[in-house]
Amino acid sequence: MALLATLWLFLFGLLSHSAILLVWGTTSSVPTAGTMVHFYKFDKTRRCPHVEVFVKEVVQKWYFGNKSVTAALLRMHYSDCFVRGCDASILLDGYNGNQPEKKAPQNLGLRSFEVIDDIKAVVEKKCPGVVSCADILALAARDVLSLAGGPAYPVPTGRKDGVVSSIKEVNLPGPDITLKDAIALFKTKGLELEDLVTLLGMHNVGKAHCQYLGDRLYNFKGSGKADPTMDPYLVASLKKRCTLSNNININIKNEPTVFMTPASGKDYVFDNSYYMQVQSHRALLGIDQALAYDNTTSAIVKENAKNFDLYKFSVAYSMSRMSLIGVLTGTQGEIRHNCRIINRNNPNYRKPMT
Repeated sequence: MALLATLWLFLFGLLSHSAILLVWGTTSSVPTAGTMVHFYKFDKTRRCPHVEVFVKEVVQKWYFGNKSVTAALLRMHYSDCFVRGCDASILLDGYNGNQPEKKAPQNLGLRSFEVIDDIKAVVEKKCPGVVSCADILALAARDVLSLAGGPAYPVPTGRKDGVVSSIKEVNLPGPDITLKDAIALFKTKGLELEDLVTLLGMHNVGKAHCQYLGDRLYNFKGSGKADPTMDPYLVASLKKRCTLSNNININIKNEPTVFMTPASGKDYVFDNSYYMQVQSHRALLGIDQALAYDNTTSAIVKENAKNFDLYKFSVAYSMSRMSLIGVLTGTQGEIRHNCRIINRNNPNYRKPMT
């Protein structure tokens, strides 16, 4: 595994996106050219050789001010890539007649957009009109994960920014999605079963809103009882925090939350405790616990639980793959000057809502 990881990093450092796909296998959801590691050091028309330093410095400032930014940026990156691809459409504000992706019910818990705004402001001063918001988000997610103890994996750059963001296109699944449907969804994005199990493991960093636990705690499959597969001591503990009265018809931004894994907790530490939770029937979300009941996924859970180094490598691999879903390159898209607004000279520009 150490040799494989070294080879992969070597390949990533030297090859373009199109060549990397020869190693990974091509997918229908990923373009075959246009991105590469250290794109801004080598591209003749979009040079900003120190952009990764700029991004990391701003992310560090926010991280040490509030470590919960870890979960926020990771979720934002996922929410962006799984709708229209990794094109920073999640960052766009709406305009009259159009509600953007960030306003979808599945995205109402998203926050820390100001971190991306801060990074963009710094980068624009250094390299105006060069670095895309899509690249900034991908790099920021990598950097905050690394600060939390995760892998500092290579991120291919060279993405362009999308010009469309619509609430109507958001079909992100809820926590009650079945494993079968989750596997099918990931397949449509060019991702494999191993990517699914690995990326679900990122749930170890962050919190769950009580509304997403209600069925498992109080009315599992209409039984009027808790999910019998959930550790009864965990059920009792969660019910103290997630009561029926605070679990129904409450604004998601005001409702109680619980940490996904106590080991990570308020320090938002990246570790593999998620898989230990799954093994001990203490996973909070139904989709997480479902990994324990499938022969293939349970084998991956077991391996990740006992081998943290292997899990870190898997995270680096899967996060890199996810960050390349449906990217725009070349003449596609644009380089936004403001990550929240399409450029004024773009035919798609509309005056944003105030």
